[in-house]
Amino acid sequence: MCGLTGIYNMHGTGNFHEEVLRMNHAMKHRGPDDNGIADFNGLSLGHQRLAIIDLSPAGHQPMKREVVTIVFNGEIYNYRDVRSKLSQYEFTSDSDTEVLIRAWQHWGVEMLQHLNGMFAFAIWDEAKQQLFIARDRLGIKPLYYSQSGDNLIFASEVRSLLASGKVKRKINRSALYDYFSYQTVHAPATIVENVRMLMPGHYIIAHKGKLNFHQWWKPEVNAAFADLSEQAIRNKTRELLSDAVKIRMVADVPFGAFLSGGIDSSLVVGLMQQVSSQPVKTFSVVFDDSEFSEAKYARRVAEHFGTEHHEIKLKPADFLDLLPDALSAMDHPSGDGPNTYVVSGATRKAGVTMALSGLGGDELFAGYPVFKRLMKLRETTLLKNSPAFARKFVATTIGLLRKDIGSRKAAEILKLKSVNPGSAYPIVRKVLLHDQIEKLFSVPETSIDSHAFTQQLFSQYDNQHLLSAVSEAEIRTYMQNVLLRDTDQMSMAHALEVRVPFLDYRLVEFALSLNDNAKFPVTPKKLLADSFHDFLPDEIFSRKKMGFVMPWEHWMKNELRDLCYLSLKRFGEREGIHSKELLKLWSKFESGSGEVSWSRIWPIVVLENWIERNEIEW
Repeated sequence: MCGLTGIYNMHGTGNFHEEVLRMNHAMKHRGPDDNGIADFNGLSLGHQRLAIIDLSPAGHQPMKREVVTIVFNGEIYNYRDVRSKLSQYEFTSDSDTEVLIRAWQHWGVEMLQHLNGMFAFAIWDEAKQQLFIARDRLGIKPLYYSQSGDNLIFASEVRSLLASGKVKRKINRSALYDYFSYQTVHAPATIVENVRMLMPGHYIIAHKGKLNFHQWWKPEVNAAFADLSEQAIRNKTRELLSDAVKIRMVADVPFGAFLSGGIDSSLVVGLMQQVSSQPVKTFSVVFDDSEFSEAKYARRVAEHFGTEHHEIKLKPADFLDLLPDALSAMDHPSGDGPNTYVVSGATRKAGVTMALSGLGGDELFAGYPVFKRLMKLRETTLLKNSPAFARKFVATTIGLLRKDIGSRKAAEILKLKSVNPGSAYPIVRKVLLHDQIEKLFSVPETSIDSHAFTQQLFSQYDNQHLLSAVSEAEIRTYMQNVLLRDTDQMSMAHALEVRVPFLDYRLVEFALSLNDNAKFPVTPKKLLADSFHDFLPDEIFSRKKMGFVMPWEHWMKNELRDLCYLSLKRFGEREGIHSKELLKLWSKFESGSGEVSWSRIWPIVVLENWIERNEIEW
């Protein structure tokens, strides 16, 4: 796990050593163990190293073998298996980085099909005069880029691109609507003008003055899995998750796991302990307020498996002290993240350099309320059969009678020309609705048509795979653009690597291939519960879902009130922002209106702080 940087001139001219040096320095937190730069005609590659596999100097990057040089961020979990297929090549290290070089020499672009891991890397082949940049299937590791004249600038973080001096620090106005709607900007766009993200499962080839973008992976439904019996499905689920955890425990440094006490993290911890000869180190956040604390469940799981458990006790005053650092660590703004910053920092302080997380379980196995809501929508024939004018009348009536966010979303869905899960999904996932954004901000609608995107995605699945359609939508929107991005930037702020077994592509493809009855016959994540019914304590399966939450509502009205109010006030002074309407939104939140929850306010607070800290031109 590391950070990579690079500047490439399409015509092979120029020296970019000093620029890449600044880019490296801007993200030295990602790789405190080593750093380096390799210069070629018209190309400089930089690297900050966090040593996880082969801690010796032999793992130094940029790494060169013959005419091939690489900078690499991530881990290849099956690198030893891949290496065994490349026995004709000489290896001078035990690193997965060197395996990538040999894989490129042997297979070229087809090397990607042999890899199981999380990664972003850039390979320069001097013989071919070709630059190859690739990103992993699920987008676990980030790769940002910008084109400035004849130069391609790329890095693991936005702030690294900004440090190059070749990328203008200017807000991307066309992305603001997306941000206000969904508390993030969906890739390939970012919040910075002319900065983009390489999409998951894509690669770039730069050659002879041209950039060519290609998609190398997308999830496919495997019809063969539809013929499996219920027991076979459970066995396969257990087999795939068990192996996903096992291969992610390959490391030459101390490691542990995040443990909330929910099903997903508990399964990961149990499967880790099953193959570990030592007690696994586990970490959980503990709140004074029992309403928000999952401590007793995490303790129960830790006792059940005999882990070395660490509780991170958190009070509002502690969080207030940490919040400025968490905001400073945010590379790209979003409405989530500080919770991961806190637990990552405590985990790193405990001497752990790598941790496993249960992220992805809700997305794959229908754990979120959005799955149940869209299933109900599909079954409501009245909505599908009612004429548009009747639905609009009902929507107007709802709008007059009820002002809570759920009712407002229902009204917006009823106004759609065609009401179905694909058209409703973007509205269900919104933070601020269209009319709210119009009142608050004079910003153009995003160039990303989320309705068209989800309609096209949902159309790829038949009626028996609605949950799979929702899963893929969750993966390609909320998970990739909020959860994974925040996990990367907040954990790497502490030089902590986080691995996510539920996002093993084999498990993802399997889960998406299963029909709805296999995953949601009665309750959320029923398939996981049935597959591991004898593995966890009963109360972990029967407990009410809480999620990894913090008492934001209370904090923002008390300890964090000044920070939030002053940030909103400063944001309201910006061009195109309707200050009075913004402060009305804050007043509704403070009064406890069901129309405005903390998650509608916090992303705006984060954005203002991020703009100020990064000196972004509005």
